[in-house]
Amino acid sequence: MTTGHQGTTRRRFLTGAGGAVGALALWPRAAAAATPAGQHVAVLGGGVSGLSAAQELAERGYTVTVYEYYDVLGGKARSMDVPHTGTGGRRPLPGEHGFRFFPGFYRNLPDTMRRIPFPGNANGVHDNLRSGTEALFAREAGRPDLHFPLRRVTTPPAPGDITPSWIRDQILSVLDLGSRLPAHEAAYFADRVLVHLTSCDARREDQWEKTSWWEFIRAERMSEEYRTLLGIGQTRNLVATRAQIASTRTVGRVIIEALLLWGLLGRGMDGDADIDRVLNAPTSEAWIDPWSAHLRSLGVRFVLGTQVREVLYAGGRVTGVRVSARDGSDERTVTADHYVSAMPVEHARRTWGTALRAADPQLARCDALQTDWMTGVQFYLGTPTPVVHGHINCLDSPWSVTAIGQAQFWDVRNFSSDYGDGRAHDCLSAIVSEWDRPGILYGKTARECTREEIVEECWAQLKDALNDSGKTTLTDTDRLGWFMDPAVTGLGGPDPQNREPLLIHPTGTLYNRPSARTAVPNLFLAGDYVRTDVDLATMEGANESARRAVNALLDQDGSNAERCRIWELYRPQELEPLKRIDEVRYRLGLPNTFDLG
Repeated sequence: MTTGHQGTTRRRFLTGAGGAVGALALWPRAAAAATPAGQHVAVLGGGVSGLSAAQELAERGYTVTVYEYYDVLGGKARSMDVPHTGTGGRRPLPGEHGFRFFPGFYRNLPDTMRRIPFPGNANGVHDNLRSGTEALFAREAGRPDLHFPLRRVTTPPAPGDITPSWIRDQILSVLDLGSRLPAHEAAYFADRVLVHLTSCDARREDQWEKTSWWEFIRAERMSEEYRTLLGIGQTRNLVATRAQIASTRTVGRVIIEALLLWGLLGRGMDGDADIDRVLNAPTSEAWIDPWSAHLRSLGVRFVLGTQVREVLYAGGRVTGVRVSARDGSDERTVTADHYVSAMPVEHARRTWGTALRAADPQLARCDALQTDWMTGVQFYLGTPTPVVHGHINCLDSPWSVTAIGQAQFWDVRNFSSDYGDGRAHDCLSAIVSEWDRPGILYGKTARECTREEIVEECWAQLKDALNDSGKTTLTDTDRLGWFMDPAVTGLGGPDPQNREPLLIHPTGTLYNRPSARTAVPNLFLAGDYVRTDVDLATMEGANESARRAVNALLDQDGSNAERCRIWELYRPQELEPLKRIDEVRYRLGLPNTFDLG
């Protein structure tokens, strides 16, 4: 086993449910010509949004061709083989861009997962989800950790009986579980949550969209504990967005309300789902490979290793898409009746030329959308090291490190028997979310470090957070190897690059996010940057955007096919009267009832 894996190739895992992703070839370009008019759709991008759109379209009788840059499907969600690590009939060690997390408030994506067949599962790949039962907020230098059981805080009152005072009590009870927050700061934060909960939509989309989370919770005036736990810990460590710039609308609505508050109360969830869920095997094995096999069975065609160069526009419509091999060779134009652009925004906007942007100004506004890095490192350990039965948030780590011990959830796998050379018994998958603060080992930012220095720095920050807890000991001798996504290049040099960054949500982002429907009648947008109800850059947002794109396409086509169902975030009816009052106050220029300044 090697200690570093640079220049690796993408995963080509043979799925047992219907063929090999790596065996897909370029389909004959002439095949599209036989497609009836109005029925052929080109999907540009084979990540979660592209595959979601392909499934919805194929189920409604459309002929679909997916064009994907890599030689494998799944985008940032896929897992990857660590090259040359499998011996004795075992599979290579599994690597990934970063661990996958399926919160209980996801509802659109789980619906898609239920419709992807998986041998032995009544509910398809959805049955491959496993619940995390606890979360660890690890502190540095021997400080007491915050260890949360992920169960409902209490039995919620009957529907209609939730009151602001009851909600405040629940928030305070959570904040009292081991934190060192001064009582008056905990009370103030509970009040700020009530302000957001009872704010009308207009106030959220105007006032709070323009207000950073840092300013909204008055973090600058509070204790270091308050800033770390409720500012940085709820933004940078979870969604790679700095609290100082993150939109209050996004943080408050998705992280505080949907994920934490309503999740703890079990409202608006995917059936009986718990707050935290992960897959029971590497992502491609448990989800992506069965998905691609299912799509092929529906007639979806894949053209892999293909770079989209330009979406061509003339006469008020998209007339084709100029594509090539990744190295620029074999340039050609592909055509279809409709086009769904399902690439990440940093790649999609490069393909929109001047004429296309002029046809729909919302495309040009996408240039203002921002991305940041949130990339993982997998550590392969000789000893099972679950740490906690759920996710770990290293609150004090300068690089905002989060992690999870994966083997404990892979109950359909024996890690040492199934992967690598038999020595590794666990994979501690960590994510670095802060790339611009100096670390504790080399005193350099992650962007300034070499790949090997990033690995050692991340390991040092994990040890600093976990080894003093009395529960876990990470030792250098137990670390057998590591993997880091090769999409990050040029590390240690003057211009490091990451081909797979993450959309972030500074104040004002909402105004620049496009709708799935464009002003061009045969062009539709899907991706986690598209405006959706879930708002946050997530797999759920990617899936929801695909559903919206397909519905817009069906409307444009005059199709009588059933529209894709879209689940929106939970809105407690008990709070609607207070939101109506706030709407009046907002129109009058008055603050929210609970806003004490």
